[in-house]
Amino acid sequence: MRGPWFKRLLRVSGPRPFLILCLVSAFILIALLGPSASGDFGRVNSTARPDIYSGYRRLKEQATSDYLELRSLSLGANRLKDIPLCNKERENFVPCYNVSRNLLLGFKDGEEFDRHCGVSDDRQNCLIRPPNNYKAPLSWPAGRDIIWSANVKITKDQFLSSGSMTKRLMLLEENQIAFHSEDGVVFDGVKDYSRQIAEMIGLASDAEFRQAGVHTILDIGCGFGSFGAHLLSLKLMAVCMAAYESTGSQVQLALERGLPAVIGNFISKQLPFPSLSYDMVHCAQCGILWEDKDGMFLIEVDRLLKPGGYFVLTSPANRVQGGSIRRIEVFTQKLCWILLAQQDETFVWQKTADAQCYSSKQDALTSCQEKREIQSYYPPLAYCISGTTSQRWIPIQNRSSSFPLSSTEVEVHGVLHEEYLEDLDYWKSVLKNYWSLLTPLIFSDHPKRPGEEDPLPPYNMIRNVLDMNAHYGGLNAAFLEARKSAWVMNVVPIRERNTLPLITDQGFAGVYHDWCEPFPTYPRTYDLLHANGLLSHLESESCSLTDLLFEMDRILRPEGWIVLSDKLGPIEKARMLATEIRWEARVIDLQNGSDQRLLVCQKPFVRK
Repeated sequence: MRGPWFKRLLRVSGPRPFLILCLVSAFILIALLGPSASGDFGRVNSTARPDIYSGYRRLKEQATSDYLELRSLSLGANRLKDIPLCNKERENFVPCYNVSRNLLLGFKDGEEFDRHCGVSDDRQNCLIRPPNNYKAPLSWPAGRDIIWSANVKITKDQFLSSGSMTKRLMLLEENQIAFHSEDGVVFDGVKDYSRQIAEMIGLASDAEFRQAGVHTILDIGCGFGSFGAHLLSLKLMAVCMAAYESTGSQVQLALERGLPAVIGNFISKQLPFPSLSYDMVHCAQCGILWEDKDGMFLIEVDRLLKPGGYFVLTSPANRVQGGSIRRIEVFTQKLCWILLAQQDETFVWQKTADAQCYSSKQDALTSCQEKREIQSYYPPLAYCISGTTSQRWIPIQNRSSSFPLSSTEVEVHGVLHEEYLEDLDYWKSVLKNYWSLLTPLIFSDHPKRPGEEDPLPPYNMIRNVLDMNAHYGGLNAAFLEARKSAWVMNVVPIRERNTLPLITDQGFAGVYHDWCEPFPTYPRTYDLLHANGLLSHLESESCSLTDLLFEMDRILRPEGWIVLSDKLGPIEKARMLATEIRWEARVIDLQNGSDQRLLVCQKPFVRK
């Protein structure tokens, strides 16, 4: 609710409004940027770090809001107006994937199914609406096993066949889809399948995966996500990766269940992960012809696997009998992989821990040229071996499972251990303050920070988190420390410092991304978007802030949250755009004399 002075200002007519507007704006700027007034409407959590929120002063926050409102009014015709909703056909729209257009442009041999963002822009400045019967997902862990059928695009035929042996039997009940962990069709259930893999690598049970150095798994073609859901119950980070699908998407379904997932494929480009990222790569009837392109796809798996890591392949019987596995075996020997075991249709290979093994082969592959900085975005598949000269070449069996990382494990990334620990402590404090802001109370007519009598949001209020500029992964670590039931997709923007290897070595999920382009996910797949310093980075890259906010609106579910931390200038621009995109938005002064501000937004349900 605006004060009486603001209402009177809006009623003024004649030549005086602009002068009054300037005077009032100047007054508010003095109040906003000047010394802090005495008194506090909320609890204080002081800290020496510059951008931890330390006090919620209603007067100053309201002054910020009114100033930005006046500034927005003064822009007049330059403001965005009446942003329309997209057509219903775009409810599940993912930019950069357009097979028919790609065919017309000459892409072939599978590349028409690949990601092509630069060839033509298929984005529109409209808001993607949710399906008519869309409902907010159930809180974790209930949302893992029950989802609203209207929230995903999947046909009834796809309930019975998904092309993956790791699926569960899905039960359709009016407006819900239920998943039952012991009704799977793989080896009497997913648990039995997981236990079988553990036994094939020499373990007594899958509960010993972590002890054997297996912390992170890339699950290619994850079906309905049952294998990944089981691995998460073992405190392992399993990331689903599947190709873009216009209907019945595996990635969309996994994310709707609160499971980590990203769109990606094995066609012509490297995946957006650093070398030596995963302890296990798993493929159960994932549809990839691993023997194609002279083994290039297997070389990419080798790039992703850490030394001593495992490649698990469950292949249809006809491909085993037809000789495909024998051709794969030829390539795996060239890669110095050892076939540990075969049971029925499942094969397990182990990557060598001996970096010299590659060069000892008669037809040895050359070593890739390694650089510390981020390479080109989605580079083409390379016929060379990666990681053999890296200081990160450490067998998974020799890695400690403790957290945080030791000084030795951190310093191979060129990061001081003290700096790493300080960053972890910093984000613990930040998350506490963020969590207190994730409440509709700050969008009431009389915003306030919750007091002692006001309960904080529940620990499981959000599940899927996207940290758009993750740095060392400190926010992810803070979520774990606070025992929030959330997982984080950590993004390291290209042309920023390459910290993604440090993030993946901590056992976290993460990808490289260029935020001048859309993110490879389906609409409404994240509950919380966070970015620290991303807006300033975007300005330096001359990318469109408007495009970024439209993209954020696309991937954020209704009633989801946005927390942006940046300098006042970019925050001002983002706040005005957020209002036009129909987000509820508040700018929060950090009360420490710095130029940093928080922009906290919530996306409402918008149907028409």
